[in-house]
Amino acid sequence: MNQKKIKLAFAGTPEIARIVLNSIIQSNKYDIGIIFTKPDQHAGRGLNLKQSEVKKCALENNIKTFQPKNSKELESYSLKNYDLLLVVAYGFLLTPKILAQPKFGCINIHTSLLPRWRGAAPIQRAIEYGDKMTGVSFMQMEKSMDTGPIFEQITCPINNKDTSAILHDRLAKISADNINRILTKIITRKLNAKEQNNSEVTYANKITKIEAELDWKKPAIELERKIRAYIPTPVASTTVKNFSFRVWEARVKVSQDNREPGTIVSGKKTLDIMTGKDILSITKLQLPGKKMISVKDFLNGYANLIED
Repeated sequence: MNQKKIKLAFAGTPEIARIVLNSIIQSNKYDIGIIFTKPDQHAGRGLNLKQSEVKKCALENNIKTFQPKNSKELESYSLKNYDLLLVVAYGFLLTPKILAQPKFGCINIHTSLLPRWRGAAPIQRAIEYGDKMTGVSFMQMEKSMDTGPIFEQITCPINNKDTSAILHDRLAKISADNINRILTKIITRKLNAKEQNNSEVTYANKITKIEAELDWKKPAIELERKIRAYIPTPVASTTVKNFSFRVWEARVKVSQDNREPGTIVSGKKTLDIMTGKDILSITKLQLPGKKMISVKDFLNGYANLIED
């Protein structure tokens, strides 16, 4: 006798959500009745409409989609006959009316070890602030963002060369590899959620373009972390001797040099710039409208950059 499938709704938008969605589709454990994703967005130089990664996956698997423009419009779809709603990087807050409808509520995957890094940019902030460990939290959703009780957390190390892109892929795999096991345990009531410790809360505010500008008065180690944290977006940037460029790769050189922060101290295969402490050695950069190149190639064309 075939076991009755879990009636599931899914809400998500970017690549990490697509990876998790594909995992639950491939498991064949669920009757996925609806997929919520954000509206198509104008993107690129031609400003053509671009579908979200989740919408592409839904269309490939012939699953119905709904793209409300806001949380209020989302309320127009009834989830009363659903077992649960799984949310992964959706982009809209869910109202109490939505949260209360599915039988087992709404489950969220958050890419940090809550309560550390509640908010929109947990992967970036974890790298930027020098965390050695992060992970994935599987949680029951509440009205407030990322405050709900946690069913399970899975840890993941942050390596010294990790960018947000690399760490994103690692956390996406952890999420996809574990979601089916965890949802089954929730549905069968074999997993109890534990409240978060609110005394340990930190917030991962959305990254702004202003933050991406490198402040040479900061220590080199902080700038190097910021560069890795802001890849693939918005990418750290700076202006040196009237050259504006994005910085894609750099390393720290320990130095007792006390020259003014922002001073170019050498430039052959790398572009070495004095910071508030130590030297930041840039190895890959990108000029406006150009492709990323090695600093060695850049300096071949702009040797006068390091001349006084």
